[in-house]
Parts: sequence; structure tokens; C-alpha cells
Amino acid sequence: MFGLFKRQPKEPGIVRIEPLGIELPVPGNQSVLQAALEAGVDFPHSCKVGTCMACRSRLREGKVKAIRDFSYVLSAEELKAGYILACQAKVAPGERIVLEVDIDSQRPHHPQITTQGRIAAQLPLTHDIVEVRVALDQPLAYTAGQYAALRPAHIERAREYSFAAAPAAAGDRELRFFIRLTPGGQFTGWLFEQSRVGETLEITGPGGDFWLRAADAPLVFVAGGSGLAPVLAVLEATANAGVTRDAVFLFGARSQADLYKLDAIEAIAARWAGGFRFVPVLSHEPPDSGWTGARGFVTEFLAAPTVPDLAGRHAYLCGPPPMIDAALAVLATAGVADGHVHYDKFLDSSSLGLKA
Repeated sequence: MFGLFKRQPKEPGIVRIEPLGIELPVPGNQSVLQAALEAGVDFPHSCKVGTCMACRSRLREGKVKAIRDFSYVLSAEELKAGYILACQAKVAPGERIVLEVDIDSQRPHHPQITTQGRIAAQLPLTHDIVEVRVALDQPLAYTAGQYAALRPAHIERAREYSFAAAPAAAGDRELRFFIRLTPGGQFTGWLFEQSRVGETLEITGPGGDFWLRAADAPLVFVAGGSGLAPVLAVLEATANAGVTRDAVFLFGARSQADLYKLDAIEAIAARWAGGFRFVPVLSHEPPDSGWTGARGFVTEFLAAPTVPDLAGRHAYLCGPPPMIDAALAVLATAGVADGHVHYDKFLDSSSLGLKA
């Protein structure tokens, strides 16, 4: 008798992915991204844990349940516009959503590999940033601006760091990264404790959706701290390619002691085929230091006369969340189209509730 009242399984949620026109079920135990990938959909993604923003997409219809609050990565403007992270979104049983995904025809496609590497050099750049060079067991191909996940054997969770140099055509056997010390961080605490030259790392890559899109528009780059790594890689690759687009590069740091790789930036400027202007901006330089350059927050200079004709430029931003959010607000006010703004928000363990 009681079998007559057996509970029926709940219908899964449904997601329609535009502009692909694909509709598929999302089981209650999966994220939208997991369901899409299992169905064979080429959904933009990389880290799958909500740090890279490659799966950022616009929710056009319906509601989702956030596994982790989207606001730790997405800006207030993006949230207001309806953007979510597909890897951190679930669909309630019986709910139907429509998701608009940015399918970029220029998107780079490199095979993602996991290989072993050995730390070949560990070079101090500032008091809290080191350059780490890793020699690989096999070559890894990537596009300038992307990143890899690094993990020593004794640490469970890998950490993502952007490649800091332009790639070789056939893939690289030595990778460069700029790594900043995160107070209390598991990986960076180990790295900065002593020289780790000779230590073995597991490397997985490439990943990420930050790379230079082909266009004719002039450029503006903004970087802060270790966010210089992907910007420097993009600038080097662009100079190597002889691209003639005019560019302004704003680099924000606290003091002169926090500026680094100036010689590399100078060499890129000398080879740049179009106009190139480099503007370092210091936010906490002592007033009596003799520094005659720009002072303040780097985003305060994201306007004329430092950056003329801002509305017509394509913007590339890398650095800490407050810098990115401030820059996005300036760009939106200036009228820069949303599709012409690309950024990589550098999150640390305090942002994610994890140990870096």
C-alpha cells in the first residue's frame, strides 16, 4: 500500500546555451559547467573552481543557485548586467534558464597537459615578488596572457600563475612566472622560506581567457603588482609580431622599490612598431624621495592626457580586485564597450577562503 506513495525523482533543471542553441539537463549535483562539458559542449572554461572567469556568462532568463558568491570575482557592474560563473552555478529541479556564452572565434586552442618540471631559478624582483623559472620534462604550448597551475608534491591544491614571457612557436621547455608572497599562504610560504631551486613541481596548463584579440584599435594596458606577468608576456609577443597598434601601459606600484622589469619594458618600447607610452604610477612613494613621475592610484591616470581617446581603445587589465574594479568603472564611464575590455583579476587566499 505504501508503495503507491513512492516519491518520484525530481526533474532536473534545464539550461539553454546561446548562441549555440543547445538545451540540456543539469542534474542537481552538478554545476552548469559540469553538465555542459559532460554533454560535449565546448563551453569556455579553465580552472573549474571560480578563479579564472573563463566561464563567465550572462543569465538571460531564470534563476541559478550560487555555489560560491559570484561577487568575490565579478564586479558590481557585471552582477547588475546578469553575469554569473557557470562553474559556480546550479539549476534548481524543474527550473529552466537561458545562458548567453561568449564564443570567441579567435579563442586559442592548445592541448592542456600535465607534466613534471624542476625549478631552475628563483630570482628576487621585489621584497615580496620572485621570478620562478621552471624547466619542463616536455614542451608546453600556450598563448601570451594565459596561465598554468603549479603544485609541489606535498601540497594538495595547485595554484595558478600567469606565464611571464612570450611563448615559443613550438612550445616552451622553460616557463617563467612572477609569484607574490601571500601572508599565510601554503604554496608561497613554502616557496619564499628558502631557495627551492631543484625542487619538482607538477605543471598543468595552459588555461585562462586573457590574450590579445586581433583588431586595429589602439590599446591601453593596466597592471599592478604581480599582474605584470601576463601583460609583459602579451606586450613581448605583440612586439615580436610587429603589431602597429598604439599602446599606453600604466603600471601601478606602491613605491620605487616595487617597480621591476623596467629594462624589459624599455626593450619592448624600443621595438614596438606603433606608438608606445609607459607610465609607472606610485601610490605610497615618500613625498621627499625625489620621484618625479606619476603619484596616486594607477586608475586615476586612466584618462586624458595620459590616455587620450580612451573610449576608442581596447583595454587589458591585470592585478588585484580593487584595481580591476576601479578600472572597470572608469572604462564604463568613458564609454569603452564591454566587449573591448579584458581582464585577469588576481585573487589570493583571503579572497577565496583557501591557503595560497
